Amino acid sequence: MGPSGATPADVRPLGPVRAAALIVHRNYVVYRQAWKLFLTGFLEPFFYLLSIGIGVGALIDTFTFNGREIPYAEFVAPGMLAASALNGALIDATFNTYFKLKFVKLYDQMLATPLSTRDVARGEILWSQLRGSAYAAAFLVIMTAMGLVHSWWALLAFPATVLIGFAASAVCMALTTWMRSWQDFELITLVQLPLFLFSATFFPVTAYPPAIRWLVECTPLYRGVVLCRELTTGSITWASGVSVVYLLAMGLLGLWVVRRRLDRLLLT
Repeated sequence: MGPSGATPADVRPLGPVRAAALIVHRNYVVYRQAWKLFLTGFLEPFFYLLSIGIGVGALIDTFTFNGREIPYAEFVAPGMLAASALNGALIDATFNTYFKLKFVKLYDQMLATPLSTRDVARGEILWSQLRGSAYAAAFLVIMTAMGLVHSWWALLAFPATVLIGFAASAVCMALTTWMRSWQDFELITLVQLPLFLFSATFFPVTAYPPAIRWLVECTPLYRGVVLCRELTTGSITWASGVSVVYLLAMGLLGLWVVRRRLDRLLLT
């Protein structure tokens, strides 16, 4: 019996909301002293927007998207928005997850409390998602200030980035549970850079041959780029609906895999 008179049988798991909130708060307390680290995830796509969207855009008179002529910067900016959400979520879901899992054994310590592996998975994915969403929110404000948003559909662009962050953080955290050493993270970079460059971020997917175009359309960043671009330009098509279903399914599958992997790694 503990000091408060409670016995082990009285200790029950926390509710999912309370558990996730505690994990998010823990991460916030740790990271608030290192807030400068958060600037990198926002500045990189912002510099790309200035150099390519604005610089190269000055050389392009008109650009056609979904049958409408728009400035090239308005075409590139939503791609950078989606990339901000994905990259922000990816950082915490990979490097930081690996550090907590393999080195400081933080998740083992969490499981010594009323938290479960399901709580750990939800809380860590939520935190990674919030980091990506913070980057995307700041970038969306910059886009609006620069006059690159001209549709009320853009109000849904931020929820779209939340969905992108959820899908990216869940899948990346799941993949990280298979990492054996820091060298394995070279594979993350190997995948991340081509996704960023070739997911119709800087040019339309119609520029690819049919076989390559189909492959690109199956990538998560492309689905996020399509969704953000159609919302910020107001050119909505069925592709946005496909992207929502794709990203939601991807995130739910990743969450399920993370929980199963944590069970295997920490409870057996």
